[in-house]
Amino acid sequence: MSAGTVIIGASHAGVTCAAALREAGYTDRILLVSEEEGIPCHRPPLSKGYMTGAVSADSLPLKSASFYQEDNIDLLTGVKVTAVNPGQKNVVLSNGKIVSYNYLVLATGSKPRPWHGADLPEHVYTLRTVQDASNIARRAASLSGAVVVIGGGYVGLELAATLRTHFKKEVHIVEMAPRLLRRAASAELSEYVAELHKKAGNFLHLSCPVKAINAGHKTTIDVVLHDDTVINAEMVILGTGIVPEQTLAGEAGLACQDGIVVDKFCKTSDEFIFAIGDCSRFPVAHHAQTLRLECVQNAMDQARVAASVIVGEAKEYAAVPWFWSDQLGVKFQTAGIIEDGMTCVVRGEKSSGKYALFHFYSNGRLGAVETINQPALHMLARRLLAAEISPDMQQAGDVQFDLKGLIGK
Repeated sequence: MSAGTVIIGASHAGVTCAAALREAGYTDRILLVSEEEGIPCHRPPLSKGYMTGAVSADSLPLKSASFYQEDNIDLLTGVKVTAVNPGQKNVVLSNGKIVSYNYLVLATGSKPRPWHGADLPEHVYTLRTVQDASNIARRAASLSGAVVVIGGGYVGLELAATLRTHFKKEVHIVEMAPRLLRRAASAELSEYVAELHKKAGNFLHLSCPVKAINAGHKTTIDVVLHDDTVINAEMVILGTGIVPEQTLAGEAGLACQDGIVVDKFCKTSDEFIFAIGDCSRFPVAHHAQTLRLECVQNAMDQARVAASVIVGEAKEYAAVPWFWSDQLGVKFQTAGIIEDGMTCVVRGEKSSGKYALFHFYSNGRLGAVETINQPALHMLARRLLAAEISPDMQQAGDVQFDLKGLIGK
């Protein structure tokens, strides 16, 4: 039997890569190794529907157990890869086995950013796994006091929304930056999201680094802010961001720079090793920069690119980056990359709760579009960006102008 392809990590990137290989006619062995126990699951519902019970545990698996059997994919769970040896083209497993590969795919994902302080008290949580979500929901259902969410990124805000609307908790969102979503959204969208959370009853503490998280009286927790203000809570969520899981790659001598560095084919500095998803830093089409993107669609797009190279039908990664968030009854979707210095044009009335923000470079080229409750416009924006078609600013701001007509010209 051929050594085949070994995929480390069984979230969206890893599972999609395995499936894409089989769909492309790949017949060699595929070994999918997951450090987590159990069948690989969707992560986006964990901060929302799963926690409220709207999404059942049975609907979380990315693929059914029968899929792995029928597609002849060896799924190995609860086992960690402890070393990668590019010279020997093998990996070492925590159970002592050594597995050879023809191709290796690193879909190792990311992990919560380590807390900078001392040992944390009980009832301080991060959210990455199904078990994490279950623990948070169980605690939320039992407490009567406040919850502090440290970090104003999308996952932290989704959790804050769920804890407020479903569990009816007093929620404090603490963010060290002067605004929410500093890395993921424009200032204009950030302001809108902040107002939504305020109207829902959540408390915002911006420009507030956390000095310490200490055990309080009995089961309470004292969150100490930079100015020594103390927020007393019964649960704390650390939503302080994630870091790429690049330890294996670094120890194997692969190039890493806040992510495993890959080319437009998702190849690392070793031609037989790929990196996809949250752990990879990749060149962005039509941009002079590299990027590490933490979203499901990027993981799946890169997985298909890596599979195409392995089967000898190489396709470049040239997808328009896009991602989304659902919170407080609002759908936010972003297409493209938002950079400092862009000019923002509003399309529609903000007061309607259904509008869009078009972001232009200084040369007038469209660079990104953020939509609020406008999924059809989001899809159109992705098409415009992929085709490098730019409306002018006046057209972008005029709701009567037919943007779709630009694609046919």
